[in-house]
Amino acid sequence: MVRVKICGITSVKDALFAEMAGADAIGVVMSDESKRDVTPAQAKKIFESLGPFISKVVVTHTKSQEKLNEIISLNPTAIQISTDIKIPDNYVGDLIRVVKSGESIPNDCDAVIIDDSRGEGIKYNPDFSKKTVKISDIPVILAGGLTPENVAEAISGIKPYAVDVCSGVELNLGEKDNFKVLEFLRACGKIPEVRRKRRN
Repeated sequence: MVRVKICGITSVKDALFAEMAGADAIGVVMSDESKRDVTPAQAKKIFESLGPFISKVVVTHTKSQEKLNEIISLNPTAIQISTDIKIPDNYVGDLIRVVKSGESIPNDCDAVIIDDSRGEGIKYNPDFSKKTVKISDIPVILAGGLTPENVAEAISGIKPYAVDVCSGVELNLGEKDNFKVLEFLRACGKIPEVRRKRRN
């Protein structure tokens, strides 16, 4: 079964709902240029609200070593980063590198995420995504333009290790729509279909 990350979380309420609904991971964004940027204090509060069996991911586009050290101090399960900044040796979590269409797979990470979108809803490149999954020796996460309506087709066609959704399950910028979160997870096979028995 494919794993699911609900990204761009900005509140404890949305984090707890994603966990309760069956998400495998939640992501917070810590980058000044992002519209969903959260402070270290907000990220800490969100992470501390969650149980031990859900992954806590910090997404960042930083080039600052000081900012990166601040992120590491939160003890995230994984850091997802789109720059080639060097990761300090004292970091013990997983490292996810971002690759865009046409880029090669880095050799210094635990997983890659295909993402041309950065939370803007730009659809993934299917040909590049299929090729990357086929040649990669590490897990490949698919992101970009995924919604409850198209994620099942993406999973079937690309066969990624995991899928990552942000704007596709939002009510407003930075605020998740509970119904869309549930529908997305259901489309990924995380929530079984409930069918009522017909009464004669």
